[in-house]
Amino acid sequence: MQDVSESLITAQNKAAALFAEVVDSGMIHPGKLESELTQEIHSLARSRLGLRRHWHKRIARSGPNTLLTYHDEAPDRRITEDDIVYLDFGPVFDEWEADFGRTYALGSDPHKHRLVSDLAAAFARGKELYRRTPDLTCGQLYDFVKGLAQPAGWEFGARTAGHLIGHFPHERAANHPKRFSIRAGNDVLLREPDANGAQRHWILEIHFIDRARQIGGFYEELLTA
Repeated sequence: MQDVSESLITAQNKAAALFAEVVDSGMIHPGKLESELTQEIHSLARSRLGLRRHWHKRIARSGPNTLLTYHDEAPDRRITEDDIVYLDFGPVFDEWEADFGRTYALGSDPHKHRLVSDLAAAFARGKELYRRTPDLTCGQLYDFVKGLAQPAGWEFGARTAGHLIGHFPHERAANHPKRFSIRAGNDVLLREPDANGAQRHWILEIHFIDRARQIGGFYEELLTA
């Protein structure tokens, strides 16, 4: 039987394979509504991976809508030439959650392609900080990744930079809904065990935006594996 880390990594790998197939198939192209892309991805996941459930809503956002976070409502938009698109998946594979976000730039705009690469670099730096800082808190990690945005020419676009992940449904704190999120001022230790003494697993999210150009990008996956 796989342990928790292996199960979460397996779920994440399936989500990554889904994203790769979406890109390789040419599914992201000008003229398509975000809602159409979302439905096509869902159908692909059902047919190729047997996926039946998502633990959060599926999101495909493009152009100015990429300035928005998961929690913001956005008008349906048609993808245009030379656009930027981010996808946010929350599939459940064999009762294990995945949370996987990536950004894709159509066309050859160097600014958009730099955004895609800067997101991945910021995630890697955040994960490295976690690895070498045993007593790192949620608030400290948020402050760190937020601080990576401005030197790279971006703004950090969200009030949170991640959350718990696990066996569906994952642990929640009903009386303290912000306790298990990576946000400013949260003094919860990322390595603090759960109520059963087991390791908690976290997702790290990077959302960089450029308000002047009306574009943004998103990158997320497991922090703790």
